[in-house]
Amino acid sequence: MHHRRPTAAHRFIRHCARFFGIALVGLALSAPAVQAATTTARQKTAATKKHVAVAASKSVKASSKSGGKSHRQVAARKSAVAKTTVVSKSTAAPRVRRTLAARSAKAPARAVAAAPERQSFGAAAGLHAVNDPLDLKSSVALVLDQDTHEVLLSKNDRAVLPIASLTKLMTGLLVVQARLPLDEPITITQEDVDTEKGSHSRLAVGTTLSRGEMLHLALMSSENRAAHALGRTYPGGLDAFVALMNAKARQLGMTNTRYVEPTGLSSSNQASARDLAVLVNAAYAEPLMRELSTSPGYEVAVGRRTLQYNNTNRLVKNPDWDIGLQKTGYISEAGRCLVMQTKIAGRRLIMVFLDSAGKLSRIADAQRVRNWVESASAAGGAPAVGAKIQPAARSTRDS
Repeated sequence: MHHRRPTAAHRFIRHCARFFGIALVGLALSAPAVQAATTTARQKTAATKKHVAVAASKSVKASSKSGGKSHRQVAARKSAVAKTTVVSKSTAAPRVRRTLAARSAKAPARAVAAAPERQSFGAAAGLHAVNDPLDLKSSVALVLDQDTHEVLLSKNDRAVLPIASLTKLMTGLLVVQARLPLDEPITITQEDVDTEKGSHSRLAVGTTLSRGEMLHLALMSSENRAAHALGRTYPGGLDAFVALMNAKARQLGMTNTRYVEPTGLSSSNQASARDLAVLVNAAYAEPLMRELSTSPGYEVAVGRRTLQYNNTNRLVKNPDWDIGLQKTGYISEAGRCLVMQTKIAGRRLIMVFLDSAGKLSRIADAQRVRNWVESASAAGGAPAVGAKIQPAARSTRDS
């Protein structure tokens, strides 16, 4: 039997089929989904080839009976098989890409679990379970008249809790009362870097500011490195300064107060609301403490840069509030804390809020107290509660 040699067109078709087959194999190895789709395509192609091969076999048999003219029919069928293979392989890739896209769209996003915040000492002691007439979110609260010392509201006011950056009121008070030169330069060193909580500071090691600038940032913006540098550079050094903090607390009658460092980053710095009210009253007596703690903002030049700092208490910028002295504080063990001296309805009041749950709740608690005092004043009298809301005596102070 005479066989025709394959023509150039046939060789071109076979070459294209081989080329697309190799390309499809490379694509299939790139992803499991592609491999699966390619396997399906191969199976379909194999079935097609088998079907055509059977047909070709039958055709060859028929051609042996009918003569050589059937060779052209066999070649045509082989050409059709090659074209079918090329088409099936070339359409497999788009189907695979659509499959991958659909799977990607259906795949659920992985949720990143947020690290739970450490429970505060007050929450661990169950102080939040104690109710009060104003539904305060702080577990500890004290409101008293600065002039008459009349207690308007107290809630767990003898509980001893971490006080966070309220510590800086004592730090500032000692520096101010020592009458140290405020223009003396102080440089931040590695000793001032927080190893307790790993907190961030914009005052890099090597930054030099005056003592007055350090004091301003510590009281207004609760700058930890500034507060630590103030204690470290106090005559006698840091240990002498901490000892003086505790001695001053005893002198003021703050019997449930303890300090171990000047920033408040340590949860071992602890006090009761009653002790803090005493500290606020003493700090208010110093004009510089009033001025710096209530400053809305402050700029300092650090090298070629100018850093803008803002007050941590947004109420100082509120024209509806008349605040004479304030300080905020926060570490997870203490919750959100706030102390203020303010004038409401003609009365000078001292407010203490400790262990408030939520970023804005201490501010909201202050507003609740203000509304309550103003309402009572509008009704023609003093607030109706000298309420003491106390659980059984319980201290959470460290040993």
